[in-house]
Amino acid sequence: MDAQGLEDAAILLMSIGEEEAAEVFKHLAPKEVQRLGETIAKMKSVPRERFEQVLERFTGDAADTSMLVSDTDEYVKAVLRKALGDDKANLLIDRILQGGDVSGIESLKWMDPNSVAELLRNEHPQIVAAILVHLEFDQAAEVLKEFTERQRNEVMVRVATLDGIQPSALKDLNEVMGKVLAGGERMKKSMMGGVKPAAEIINMMGSAIETSVLDYIREADSDLAQKIMDNMFTFDDLQKIDDRGIQALLKEVQTESLVVALKGAPPELRDRILANMSTRAAETLREDLESRGPVRVSEVEAEQKEMLKIVRRLADEGQIVLGGGGDDQFL
Repeated sequence: MDAQGLEDAAILLMSIGEEEAAEVFKHLAPKEVQRLGETIAKMKSVPRERFEQVLERFTGDAADTSMLVSDTDEYVKAVLRKALGDDKANLLIDRILQGGDVSGIESLKWMDPNSVAELLRNEHPQIVAAILVHLEFDQAAEVLKEFTERQRNEVMVRVATLDGIQPSALKDLNEVMGKVLAGGERMKKSMMGGVKPAAEIINMMGSAIETSVLDYIREADSDLAQKIMDNMFTFDDLQKIDDRGIQALLKEVQTESLVVALKGAPPELRDRILANMSTRAAETLREDLESRGPVRVSEVEAEQKEMLKIVRRLADEGQIVLGGGGDDQFL
């Protein structure tokens, strides 16, 4: 979203009230929440003409006043806390209201994996692990691919055994990245790291690296390796999803992506996918699979990862149930 779009969105959110704005924030990504929060905090007032243009665009109704809220700082705090809860909101509020500077660990989320890897390559594995758990799982996986096998394995063991990050440690991590985290002393322990994030990151690495990492962890701690495997959901595990879930997934996936992803799938999974399509669509997919020539493994894995992201999103939305490691657990 460009600067104009951010300002328009901020104006609209301030016009609809805290409760409604909080509901909107719940559906945004962390970066979007932070950027919108920063924009709202900077907008103390809005020219009436601009205000009317925005409302006409989004609702068709013009407003009578250019003053949207009397205290934008308090509005940002209230909306973020209602949308994210106190702990998560407090992580953003200090950064937003103290200039909105995106640096330290947060700045890594805007960098390409190779650049992040270069910054972290010579850091202690424990520091690298504590930083990576702040990134999106797919970005963390791409960063780790740039490491040597030994470095990668050592970091993943520490990710899997990480039990939260204390405020003082979080400040130290930001200093490593060039910034002391504002308000860190007031924060509670950040619950990051552990078996589930480790499983999510390994899921994104690709089968060859995945096997190497799990073998290393298994040698160090077989129970830990099993716990990670219990929390992993791989492309082949799509067979464990019920028919309704498969159908929900197929609605979200482009045909071209599906063809490439299924090039590396076992026959039984292909059959399961085809069985949940209309006769015509299934026949078309079969023809596409047969006519498609060799595809690079990297391309297949990339499309499978994208499908797994969709699966996790649908699971979060309650449209798909992912079986865990048994004992009636669910991810």
